[in-house]
Amino acid sequence: MPPSYPAIHERMKAAASIARLPLRSGRWRGASGGVLGDGTGSSIDFQDQRAYAPGDDPRHINWLATARTGHTTMKLYRQEVTPKVDILFDASSSMFLTPEKELRSWELLYFCLESALRLGASPRLHVLGAESRELPIESALAHRWDFPTVSAGHLPTALQRTPLRAGSMRILISDLLSPAPPETVLPILSQGTLRAIVLAPACIEESNPDWSGNIDFEDCETTQRDRRRVEPDHMQRYQRAYATHFRLWQEQALRYQGALARIPAHLDFLPALRQEAVPSGCIDLD
Repeated sequence: MPPSYPAIHERMKAAASIARLPLRSGRWRGASGGVLGDGTGSSIDFQDQRAYAPGDDPRHINWLATARTGHTTMKLYRQEVTPKVDILFDASSSMFLTPEKELRSWELLYFCLESALRLGASPRLHVLGAESRELPIESALAHRWDFPTVSAGHLPTALQRTPLRAGSMRILISDLLSPAPPETVLPILSQGTLRAIVLAPACIEESNPDWSGNIDFEDCETTQRDRRRVEPDHMQRYQRAYATHFRLWQEQALRYQGALARIPAHLDFLPALRQEAVPSGCIDLD
């Protein structure tokens, strides 16, 4: 049964009033808006002061300092900007492996869109597959999702073809179950930005599968089937490899000054964020 996009959207609007993208903790650049930037402007947040220069706005004269020193002194305030948020959604079939994981993938996408809009940012949405495709925000908010799911393994290529904006916050929503190693993805994601964030929906069926005996495996990307016998030592090797895979992603994310969090699909949305996303700084929570 396909997910109810309007219902998910409404729940994520409510979630975005409690949790949010960490835009308030950065020093952003952009057009005039409501988030503090790293330049000077006309917000109410006092930043510094300097000597008067011809053409300065007299409304910003610091009269107390001027009277004390005899030199006309200007108050400088932090600039208010509209930060840019580039949301990158991995549309590979593994993102929709189980109903719970599919729901969590859509929740993360709607949450990031709503949080960006609520914070006064300028979001763009790119769907990643064999190619990169920009989806208009209006279409996303109207629940017009017409892109096909695609095979895995194209993440670096798709990112290279994505027109990421300089200085934007980049948010990759991907389960990271791709043959592409993190060192081929994260340098592209982090180049030219203050912050890159990876949110990875995860399900128990992948992290701790119930495999024993003769199992018919099906590759969710290619639909190819393969019958194998799974012994206890196979399961131990699989779980070690799975843990190592995400440990390497975590290490590389830190190396490139980004943040990564797995978001478990079996928990409600906000408790799931509290497990890794909030402690890692991927998400701020009131």
